[in-house]
Amino acid sequence: MEKIGVFDSGRGGRYIADRLQQLLPQYEYVVVNDSMHVPYGTRKREEIISLTDRAIQPLLGQCPIIVIACNTVTTAAIQVLRARYPTTKFVGLEPMIKPASVLSRTDHITMLATPYTLASSRYQDLKLQYAPQLIIDEPVTGDWPLLIEAGTADVISLNAVKKSCESGSDVIVLGCTHYLALIDRLRATLPDDVMVLEPSEAIARQVQRLLS
Repeated sequence: MEKIGVFDSGRGGRYIADRLQQLLPQYEYVVVNDSMHVPYGTRKREEIISLTDRAIQPLLGQCPIIVIACNTVTTAAIQVLRARYPTTKFVGLEPMIKPASVLSRTDHITMLATPYTLASSRYQDLKLQYAPQLIIDEPVTGDWPLLIEAGTADVISLNAVKKSCESGSDVIVLGCTHYLALIDRLRATLPDDVMVLEPSEAIARQVQRLLS
Protein backbone atom coordinates (compact mmCIF):
# COMPACT_ATOMS: atom_id res chain seq x y z
CA MET A 1 0.00 0.00 0.00
CA GLU A 2 1.38 3.40 -1.01
CA LYS A 3 2.32 5.57 1.96
CA ILE A 4 1.48 9.26 2.12
CA GLY A 5 3.31 11.39 4.66
CA VAL A 6 1.49 14.14 6.51
CA PHE A 7 3.30 16.79 8.53
CA ASP A 8 2.07 19.63 10.69
CA SER A 9 3.50 21.34 13.72
CA GLY A 10 0.77 19.83 15.86
CA ARG A 11 -2.67 18.23 15.80
CA GLY A 12 -3.71 19.72 12.49
CA GLY A 13 -1.88 17.00 10.58
CA ARG A 14 -3.99 14.31 12.23
CA TYR A 15 -7.19 16.13 11.29
CA ILE A 16 -6.06 16.28 7.66
CA ALA A 17 -4.89 12.66 7.65
CA ASP A 18 -8.23 11.48 9.01
CA ARG A 19 -10.07 13.37 6.27
CA LEU A 20 -7.72 12.02 3.60
CA GLN A 21 -8.33 8.50 4.92
CA GLN A 22 -12.03 9.04 4.29
CA LEU A 23 -11.50 10.55 0.84
CA LEU A 24 -8.64 8.28 -0.36
CA PRO A 25 -8.83 5.08 1.71
CA GLN A 26 -6.58 3.13 -0.67
CA TYR A 27 -3.46 4.76 0.82
CA GLU A 28 -1.71 4.50 4.18
CA TYR A 29 -1.06 7.76 6.01
CA VAL A 30 2.03 8.32 8.15
CA VAL A 31 1.67 11.38 10.38
CA VAL A 32 4.45 13.24 12.15
CA ASN A 33 4.26 16.49 14.06
CA ASP A 34 6.48 18.77 16.09
CA SER A 35 4.30 19.39 19.11
CA MET A 36 7.37 20.34 21.17
CA HIS A 37 7.67 23.54 19.15
CA VAL A 38 4.03 24.49 18.58
CA PRO A 39 3.07 27.06 17.46
CA TYR A 40 5.02 27.72 14.27
CA GLY A 41 2.88 30.69 13.30
CA THR A 42 4.69 33.10 15.63
CA ARG A 43 8.23 32.01 14.63
CA LYS A 44 10.68 33.44 12.08
CA ARG A 45 11.08 31.90 8.64
CA GLU A 46 14.58 30.45 9.18
CA GLU A 47 13.43 28.72 12.37
CA ILE A 48 10.33 27.28 10.66
CA ILE A 49 12.48 25.85 7.86
CA SER A 50 14.94 24.29 10.31
CA LEU A 51 12.27 22.76 12.54
CA THR A 52 10.32 21.41 9.58
CA ASP A 53 13.39 19.86 7.94
CA ARG A 54 14.26 18.06 11.14
CA ALA A 55 10.71 16.86 11.76
CA ILE A 56 10.06 15.36 8.31
CA GLN A 57 13.17 13.16 8.28
CA PRO A 58 11.21 10.00 9.28
CA LEU A 59 8.95 10.49 6.24
CA LEU A 60 11.67 10.88 3.65
CA GLY A 61 12.36 7.68 1.77
CA GLN A 62 9.22 5.82 2.83
CA CYS A 63 6.71 8.35 1.52
CA PRO A 64 6.88 9.49 -2.13
CA ILE A 65 4.46 12.31 -1.27
CA ILE A 66 4.51 14.45 1.86
CA VAL A 67 1.55 16.69 2.61
CA ILE A 68 2.62 19.83 4.43
CA ALA A 69 -0.61 20.22 6.35
CA CYS A 70 0.18 23.74 7.51
CA ASN A 71 -0.29 27.07 5.77
CA THR A 72 2.55 28.61 7.78
CA VAL A 73 5.06 25.90 6.80
CA THR A 74 3.91 25.93 3.19
CA THR A 75 4.48 29.67 2.98
CA ALA A 76 7.82 29.61 4.78
CA ALA A 77 9.46 26.36 3.76
CA ILE A 78 7.95 24.35 0.92
CA GLN A 79 10.13 25.80 -1.84
CA VAL A 80 13.25 25.09 0.21
CA LEU A 81 12.10 21.51 0.88
CA ARG A 82 11.39 20.88 -2.79
CA ALA A 83 14.89 22.04 -3.67
CA ARG A 84 16.55 19.95 -0.94
CA TYR A 85 14.58 16.76 -1.59
CA PRO A 86 13.82 16.66 -5.34
CA THR A 87 12.78 12.98 -5.33
CA THR A 88 9.93 13.70 -2.90
CA LYS A 89 6.73 15.42 -3.97
CA PHE A 90 5.45 17.99 -1.50
CA VAL A 91 1.81 19.05 -1.38
CA GLY A 92 1.27 22.33 0.42
CA LEU A 93 -1.62 24.42 1.66
CA GLU A 94 -2.47 27.99 0.85
CA PRO A 95 -5.24 30.15 2.30
CA MET A 96 -8.31 29.48 0.18
CA ILE A 97 -8.73 33.03 -1.05
CA LYS A 98 -9.57 32.12 -4.63
CA PRO A 99 -12.48 29.73 -3.89
CA ALA A 100 -13.74 32.05 -1.17
CA SER A 101 -13.85 34.95 -3.62
CA VAL A 102 -15.89 32.83 -6.04
CA LEU A 103 -18.30 31.50 -3.42
CA SER A 104 -18.98 34.70 -1.50
CA ARG A 105 -22.25 36.36 -2.43
CA THR A 106 -21.55 39.43 -0.30
CA ASP A 107 -17.90 40.02 -1.29
CA HIS A 108 -17.07 39.77 2.40
CA ILE A 109 -15.15 36.86 3.96
CA THR A 110 -13.38 35.95 7.19
CA MET A 111 -9.84 34.56 7.21
CA LEU A 112 -8.80 32.55 10.28
CA ALA A 113 -5.02 32.14 10.11
CA THR A 114 -1.81 32.48 12.09
CA PRO A 115 0.09 35.77 12.36
CA TYR A 116 2.84 34.40 10.08
CA THR A 117 0.39 33.47 7.33
CA LEU A 118 -1.44 36.79 7.51
CA ALA A 119 1.82 38.72 7.32
CA SER A 120 3.32 36.61 4.51
CA SER A 121 3.94 38.03 1.05
CA ARG A 122 2.22 34.97 -0.46
CA TYR A 123 -1.01 35.72 1.38
CA GLN A 124 -0.84 39.37 0.35
CA ASP A 125 -0.26 38.29 -3.27
CA LEU A 126 -3.28 35.97 -3.17
CA LYS A 127 -5.46 38.79 -1.90
CA LEU A 128 -4.32 41.12 -4.64
CA GLN A 129 -4.70 38.47 -7.35
CA TYR A 130 -8.04 36.95 -6.44
CA ALA A 131 -9.80 39.24 -4.01
CA PRO A 132 -9.01 42.91 -4.55
CA GLN A 133 -12.72 43.71 -4.30
CA LEU A 134 -13.37 41.69 -1.15
CA ILE A 135 -13.70 42.84 2.42
CA ILE A 136 -11.55 40.36 4.37
CA ASP A 137 -11.84 40.25 8.15
CA GLU A 138 -8.78 38.78 9.90
CA PRO A 139 -9.58 38.16 13.58
CA VAL A 140 -6.65 37.69 15.96
CA THR A 141 -6.26 33.93 16.50
CA GLY A 142 -2.62 33.68 17.58
CA ASP A 143 -3.34 31.70 20.76
CA TRP A 144 -5.78 29.25 19.15
CA PRO A 145 -3.20 26.60 18.09
CA LEU A 146 -1.85 26.33 21.64
CA LEU A 147 -5.34 26.01 23.09
CA ILE A 148 -6.22 23.33 20.54
CA GLU A 149 -2.97 21.47 21.25
CA ALA A 150 -3.82 21.54 24.95
CA GLY A 151 -7.22 20.01 24.27
CA THR A 152 -9.04 23.15 25.38
CA ALA A 153 -10.53 24.25 22.06
CA ASP A 154 -13.88 24.66 23.79
CA VAL A 155 -12.63 27.79 25.62
CA ILE A 156 -11.86 29.59 22.35
CA SER A 157 -14.21 32.51 21.86
CA LEU A 158 -15.89 32.73 18.47
CA ASN A 159 -17.29 36.20 19.15
CA ALA A 160 -15.03 37.88 16.57
CA VAL A 161 -16.17 35.41 13.92
CA LYS A 162 -19.82 35.98 14.83
CA LYS A 163 -19.36 39.76 14.58
CA SER A 164 -17.72 39.34 11.19
CA CYS A 165 -20.73 37.37 9.94
CA GLU A 166 -23.13 39.90 11.46
CA SER A 167 -21.36 42.59 9.45
CA GLY A 168 -21.82 40.67 6.21
CA SER A 169 -19.22 37.91 5.89
CA ASP A 170 -20.68 34.76 4.36
CA VAL A 171 -17.54 32.61 3.96
CA ILE A 172 -15.20 31.51 6.76
CA VAL A 173 -11.79 30.30 5.57
CA LEU A 174 -9.85 27.97 7.85
CA GLY A 175 -6.32 29.11 7.06
CA CYS A 176 -4.73 26.88 9.70
CA THR A 177 -5.32 23.13 9.93
CA HIS A 178 -5.49 23.32 13.71
CA TYR A 179 -8.75 25.16 13.24
CA LEU A 180 -10.43 22.08 11.82
CA ALA A 181 -10.93 21.28 15.50
CA LEU A 182 -13.45 24.13 15.54
CA ILE A 183 -15.37 23.29 12.40
CA ASP A 184 -18.34 21.67 14.14
CA ARG A 185 -18.62 24.55 16.61
CA LEU A 186 -18.44 27.08 13.81
CA ARG A 187 -21.13 25.36 11.79
CA ALA A 188 -23.36 25.02 14.84
CA THR A 189 -22.84 28.64 15.90
CA LEU A 190 -22.98 30.53 12.63
CA PRO A 191 -26.01 31.09 10.36
CA ASP A 192 -26.81 28.29 7.93
CA ASP A 193 -26.01 30.44 4.91
CA VAL A 194 -22.40 30.98 6.06
CA MET A 195 -19.97 28.58 4.39
CA VAL A 196 -16.90 27.19 6.18
CA LEU A 197 -14.03 26.33 3.82
CA GLU A 198 -11.36 23.78 4.74
CA PRO A 199 -8.66 22.31 2.47
CA SER A 200 -8.88 18.52 2.77
CA GLU A 201 -10.76 17.89 -0.51
CA ALA A 202 -8.34 20.09 -2.46
CA ILE A 203 -5.41 18.22 -0.92
CA ALA A 204 -6.96 14.87 -1.84
CA ARG A 205 -7.37 15.94 -5.46
CA GLN A 206 -3.73 17.01 -5.66
CA VAL A 207 -2.47 13.78 -4.06
CA GLN A 208 -4.53 11.75 -6.50
CA ARG A 209 -3.17 13.72 -9.44
CA LEU A 210 0.42 13.19 -8.34
CA LEU A 211 -0.01 9.45 -7.77
CA SER A 212 -1.84 8.82 -11.01
